[in-house]
Amino acid sequence: MTTAETVLLVAALLLALLAVGNVAFSKLAEWRNPPIGKLLECDGVVLHYVDRGDPAAPCVVLLHGNGSMIQDFTISGLVDLLARTNRVVCFDRPGFGYSQRPRLRIWTAAAQAALLAKALNQLGIRNPVVLGHSWGALVAIALAVRKDYPTQGLVLASGYYFPTGRLDVWLMSGPAIPVLGDLVSYTVAPIVSWAVLPGALRKIFAPRSVPQTFRNEFPASLVLRPTQLRAAAEESALLIPTATQFQAYYPAIGERVQIFHGTEDQVIEFRQAQDLHQALPRSDLHLVPNAGHMVTYADPAAIVEVVNSMTNS
Repeated sequence: MTTAETVLLVAALLLALLAVGNVAFSKLAEWRNPPIGKLLECDGVVLHYVDRGDPAAPCVVLLHGNGSMIQDFTISGLVDLLARTNRVVCFDRPGFGYSQRPRLRIWTAAAQAALLAKALNQLGIRNPVVLGHSWGALVAIALAVRKDYPTQGLVLASGYYFPTGRLDVWLMSGPAIPVLGDLVSYTVAPIVSWAVLPGALRKIFAPRSVPQTFRNEFPASLVLRPTQLRAAAEESALLIPTATQFQAYYPAIGERVQIFHGTEDQVIEFRQAQDLHQALPRSDLHLVPNAGHMVTYADPAAIVEVVNSMTNS
């Protein structure tokens, strides 16, 4: 065996060991962090969701951002606060938490909205207020512009609405590349993601510190599963094209829209919120001072007050 063949064999064995180790890590993470809600099969996809509050009350639907899951909203307190006077339904979006993301579909914001509309109909929910955070804001918009599903209003937090130059987005899209992306997702990506996760959390919460409740309760090990890393990479790759496409939708949104954004957001500049406010004829802009990308943690009471004013109108 030549030296080159030996090197290739050792590399292949190392990658195989990494893949086996990451699959085992994923199973351990799921055993330690079981689903906190219910499972619903819709259009051949299993969705994980929580359903809190009075079933007869007005409904609020919560959609998390890229790479996150239901616990983002439960830890922030939004679910409990909203459930005092509303029915609150919060989904793991496809590919995150315990919701499936079949590989044969391209999971654009519109595709996710189509699935969620069917799921909400199965749950008997019509005309909800939809709150979307970060990438979830795009899914909320896609749901609002559907002709076959009525919504009462939108609350958009820390969203990305207009295309800009974002080198970081393309750098994070590697695991979405067919075949090569799978190899990366099951070998080195979980290790790299584990190393950069603390810094990423500091960035999304900056200028505030990461809340201790988040450190203690958020199941970060689920984020590092190869399947979730691939889903996050796909959404990074889709971010700019989606914002480019959605510009044409904004004038058609007839519902009242409440826009929240932190003035110190280091992930998505607050200019995005200002520009959307200018583009939407029926919108209110709420810029939260000394708040970053996780504006839902910075001032949940203000968000709840706005949501309640919409569900009670």
